[in-house]
Amino acid sequence: EAGVGGFYQNKKTFFSFFFILVCDPADVISTVEFNQTGEFLATGDKGGRVVIFQREPQGEYNVYSTFQSHEPEFDYLKSLEIEERINKIRWLPLHNPAHFLLATNDKTIKLWKVSERDKRAEGYNLRDEEGRLKDLSTVTTLQVPVLRPMDLLVEASPRRVFANAHAYHINSISVNSDCETYLSADDLRINLWNLNITDRSFNIVDLKPENMEDLSEVITVAEFHPHHCHLLAFSSSTGTTRLCDMRASALCDQHAKLFEEAADPSHRSFFSEIVSSVSDVKFSHSGRYLLTRDYLTVKVWDLNMENKPVETYQVHDYLRTKLCSLYESDCIFDKFECAWNGTDSVIMTGAYNNYFRMFDRASLRDVTLEASREVCKRRAVLQPRRVCVGKKQKETDVSVDSLDFRKKILHTAWHPKENIIAIAASNNLYIFQDRLTPNGHHNTPEIQSAPPKWQTQPNPPTY
Repeated sequence: EAGVGGFYQNKKTFFSFFFILVCDPADVISTVEFNQTGEFLATGDKGGRVVIFQREPQGEYNVYSTFQSHEPEFDYLKSLEIEERINKIRWLPLHNPAHFLLATNDKTIKLWKVSERDKRAEGYNLRDEEGRLKDLSTVTTLQVPVLRPMDLLVEASPRRVFANAHAYHINSISVNSDCETYLSADDLRINLWNLNITDRSFNIVDLKPENMEDLSEVITVAEFHPHHCHLLAFSSSTGTTRLCDMRASALCDQHAKLFEEAADPSHRSFFSEIVSSVSDVKFSHSGRYLLTRDYLTVKVWDLNMENKPVETYQVHDYLRTKLCSLYESDCIFDKFECAWNGTDSVIMTGAYNNYFRMFDRASLRDVTLEASREVCKRRAVLQPRRVCVGKKQKETDVSVDSLDFRKKILHTAWHPKENIIAIAASNNLYIFQDRLTPNGHHNTPEIQSAPPKWQTQPNPPTY
């Protein structure tokens, strides 16, 4: 087996592997997102907490800031409990030393400001150093407060709260390229927000029928185009992806393009509609292609060709014989994410048994790797994995009957410029990073015949 896209190099190349172990079920990671430069990585968990990691000069990512973004709430009008789980995190483009990000749970979106402070003011006239008000009778002179150096403090403060706009659970948020607006999507509606206005939004897509018994599809994910502020795409549970142009109409109920692959009638089954539901959609960095993930495949669509994808990759085709048991265990409804690398040449997505898959678009080669604590001993070689349906051909092969469907990689992210990936596997966060060669350069991003080497971070951070 060989690797893909610069991650899989010759034996002289070493790699870094980091992991964070958490034990509380509330700490199960629910979203992972790099910022636009890749210097920061944010994770959200089921407990409503956001943890931000910063890349150090030596290349390692360490905890930069941790804060509670959402708390559990209760809707008394609907007798509905609202979980604090973070569904999505999106970074805003960097315009000053402070960092801004949007985080959402099922109902409420919050804009957070994360900033550094290494100085504090001292010498106030009316307050002491603890901030308590002085006895005014003791103030006999006036002085000018001065700034004194202090230990670096990272502060996270909520700047905006966008609420009361969704009747259903929010599944997507996406920042527009105009840096002024963003969208939020739930099962039936997509709203357009201005970042400076919290009390109202504009509904641009509404799939809710007059009679809910006529409901035939729901929105699963929505995303803005990376360069054109008037274009957005959203996918549905029927396996379709619609491209909308806000120049044509402010209401985008009528799509500009519809990306849908015709189903083969001879292969239709009870599970066909379920497995065709799109769980994630990503524009390529160039803006030319769309990447969609359904239960069994990832597909690349050219924006200029609607009738069929230009590339289709089977993620775990060996599960077709297991769909009945996966349906009974509800695993068939798992929503896997997908990601492009920085040059749009390699695709990554997750699978079961803590496996994740990579597909090289140029060579059409793929690799299956495992992210688990059992195989990640220090300086241990991470071998490519192979799942077999019949008899094992190698001792390292894994039978499809022995896969652990409780272990799943749903959330992945790729550094926008370098070969660094972040993978969330239940309570663990893995960051894989290729190392520089002795001459200080990255190896040529091509598939090599030798397996990669990975080594663990000596002191993995915990939270």
